[in-house]
Amino acid sequence: MAKANIELLQLEESFSGIWINPWSNHPELERIKTKIHAPHRHDHYVCFFIESGELNFSVDFQPVEIRRPSLLISSPGQVHKLGYAKDITGWGLAFNASFIDQDSRMIIENSFTKVALLNLGDTEKKWFSGILQLIYSSVHEEKEAHFAQALIQTLLNSFFYKSAAIFQTQEDVRSRNYSTRSIEITRQFRQLVKEHFPKLKKPADYASKMALTVSYLNDTVKSTTGFHATWLIQQEIFREAQRLLFYTDKSVKEVAFQLGYDDYKYFIRMFGKITGMSPASFRKSSKS
Repeated sequence: MAKANIELLQLEESFSGIWINPWSNHPELERIKTKIHAPHRHDHYVCFFIESGELNFSVDFQPVEIRRPSLLISSPGQVHKLGYAKDITGWGLAFNASFIDQDSRMIIENSFTKVALLNLGDTEKKWFSGILQLIYSSVHEEKEAHFAQALIQTLLNSFFYKSAAIFQTQEDVRSRNYSTRSIEITRQFRQLVKEHFPKLKKPADYASKMALTVSYLNDTVKSTTGFHATWLIQQEIFREAQRLLFYTDKSVKEVAFQLGYDDYKYFIRMFGKITGMSPASFRKSSKS
């Protein structure tokens, strides 16, 4: 069966936009493992809290290996698939982004790191285990309590605030050598690229949106990431091109058009320059 698009999974709502289950629920875990072995996107957040065991994931072509207590947060729109899960204990949690305070969401979504993987100490592991049990109990109460929706949203935000705080601490360690202004500019730039790359492909387009000169934007982004703005834009474009070639059956011309290239031959040349192979060769090698 031809795949016109990467599958977008939506919540099977057991409680108004929230799903939660312990990994110790083996029938449910097997059902989920079967479902997520195929590459897919979600239109919501998906979190994997791993207390013990091993988990292998691919998130936007980046491999993720978990062999210690961790929390993996997949943001809406990211493409991922399960490699393997072995002797897993912990929790799976999914929820609509609309439940979460936007400021805390932006800490995760605008970070330098594409994959939000939090390494947890014993105290943090205990805290997450406790709040996830509270969320689970509240979602699965036999009789809906007064203010149930407000209670669950409050618990979800507590979960996400804590996650964002730990993630920000780990991010600060990685970025402590840079000024706050440089970090803010880089994060804003990368968020704008994520939103507009099909139409805006030049640093000047983003510099204009940010009311900066092109040279200042380039110098700032280069100092914090090690790469020029053009390179980061191209990486976003051709990472999406790889997703579409790998996970769908769209033709090269269709992929080029979807990504804003009217001249598909130019797209092919650029794809080769960025990835080191033609779109056809990439598709063939990645599926062999």
